[in-house]
Amino acid sequence: MTAVLDWLSNFLYAAILAGVPLLFGTLGEILTEKAGNMNLGVEGMMYMGAVFGFMGGYYCDSVTMAILLAFFGGLLGAAIYAFLTVTLKANQNVTGLTLTIFGTGLANMLGTNMMNNSATGTAVCSDMIRAAFRPMDLGFLTDIPYLGKLLFNHSLLTYIGLVLALIAAWYLNHTSHGLNLRAVGENPAAADAAGINVSAYKYVHILLGGGISGLGGAYIALVTCGGSWTYNCVGGQGWIAVALVIFASWSPAKAIIGSMVFGALSVLRLYIPATVIDIPASVFSMVPFLATCLILVLSSIRMKRERQQPQACGVNYFREER
Repeated sequence: MTAVLDWLSNFLYAAILAGVPLLFGTLGEILTEKAGNMNLGVEGMMYMGAVFGFMGGYYCDSVTMAILLAFFGGLLGAAIYAFLTVTLKANQNVTGLTLTIFGTGLANMLGTNMMNNSATGTAVCSDMIRAAFRPMDLGFLTDIPYLGKLLFNHSLLTYIGLVLALIAAWYLNHTSHGLNLRAVGENPAAADAAGINVSAYKYVHILLGGGISGLGGAYIALVTCGGSWTYNCVGGQGWIAVALVIFASWSPAKAIIGSMVFGALSVLRLYIPATVIDIPASVFSMVPFLATCLILVLSSIRMKRERQQPQACGVNYFREER
């Protein structure tokens, strides 16, 4: 029994670690889609957050700068997307895909430059930065059997992600600004007629969504990769986050559960040895992406109105046509 509990505890802990960057990406995309914009550039914004956050820790040797620059990196990518789609009315899908290509290339270019300029050929943050992003020790809380490790032994960014999810849930469901945002995403013409500044709401929430996605990239660079720059570190997690928005029914609170589920799928291969089930490791690597495809298929089945994508999502708003 003890062996089973130990296995389960370790598996769930690894699932949480793997799910945190997905949570950031999902939260950012939920805010963006609630504003009526479909941004397929989550992957690119996470890459930009990863490299800018890493540079903040690497060059500034500051935890605060690492977090702020990661947020700024994602926000910068979102600002490009917002200007092209909200102001210039460019196609949202094409713009998002282009942002992914741009963000991935920019991050890998800057990361490679850091490694090339290093005497060792690698870019690694200082011991202080790496220690700051390791799991926190909360004393007696961390020492609670099983639950202590699962709940009270995580990095600073993990708790930031959880707090942001709860704030986003409260904001969307219990504030007037959240109600206005949902109106913009459902029917921007009606919201505009009611006196809501549609463009301002879109810009603010697209930028916030990009910044939050950038924090997911910083988690990968500073926590998952241990403060050492790794080429192509995000590795498709931004795309999974886009599908997770559907899995979570555009709910920040459900995004917490969804990110843990997909985190569990991504680490499953490490906790089911070949001696138990003789399945190639490559098949387990496919599981998160197969689950993503399954979610997209199931989402085509009619759902309740409140669990569906905002009606105006993906459609540019032309004020003169209202």
